[in-house]
Amino acid sequence: MITRKSKREIEKMQQAGDLLVKCHKEVAKMIRPGITTLEIDTFVEKFLAKHGATPEQKGYSGYPYAICASVNDEICHGFPREEKLVNGDIVTVDMVVNLNGGLADSAWTYPVGNIDEAGQKLLNVSKTSLYKGIEQAQVGSRIGDIGHAIQTYAEGEGFAVVRDFTGHGIGPTIHEEPHIPHFGLPNKGLRLKEGMVITIEPMINEGSWQSKMDSNNWTARTIDEGRSAQYEHTVVVTRDGPLLTTDQDR
Repeated sequence: MITRKSKREIEKMQQAGDLLVKCHKEVAKMIRPGITTLEIDTFVEKFLAKHGATPEQKGYSGYPYAICASVNDEICHGFPREEKLVNGDIVTVDMVVNLNGGLADSAWTYPVGNIDEAGQKLLNVSKTSLYKGIEQAQVGSRIGDIGHAIQTYAEGEGFAVVRDFTGHGIGPTIHEEPHIPHFGLPNKGLRLKEGMVITIEPMINEGSWQSKMDSNNWTARTIDEGRSAQYEHTVVVTRDGPLLTTDQDR
């Protein structure tokens, strides 16, 4: 079932988004060679607790951490670990914040130290593809319009769009209908309506779009060891256009 959120629900989700943005900005300051993703995970859980919030994905279907931390060829759902990040890595930090029942979901890919030119292009294209998709999150548009905009741009820049994982509806639970693929055909799929809240979160690969699963049954990585990047926002569909509850530029 697809729900359209009330003004009050959206206000609570915005409050969660504001806190998530603050947390991501603190994480950005921590990213450097020598830090571990487990240290980042510990920081996030303590930061959220200090502000009266919880990491919604911890415990979701048994997931054991406050964040997902996906490094280099890991596409998504990477486990935080004690291995130190090194110069030239890229790491995607994905978190869902629950503040008084309001949810916000956002992922960001960070360069560790100095990354190569190809890696920087991957990050730039991945981030731009997110905003290409967000532009299509208009009342009356269709879900296929979002995916088509992302796919056309990313593939035009020489990258591949992951198909095995999608965006989704959100609130009051972490994953709701509808699914939001990051590929597809324009003017196809469900029509977007005012009050829908969705995540748009393209995962963009250097090589093949295909993925394989680690033995932990959570972490997905590229089949060819190409790097993968992801940027994600929680988006409210409004009559005035898409509203980002997780906007880091506000």
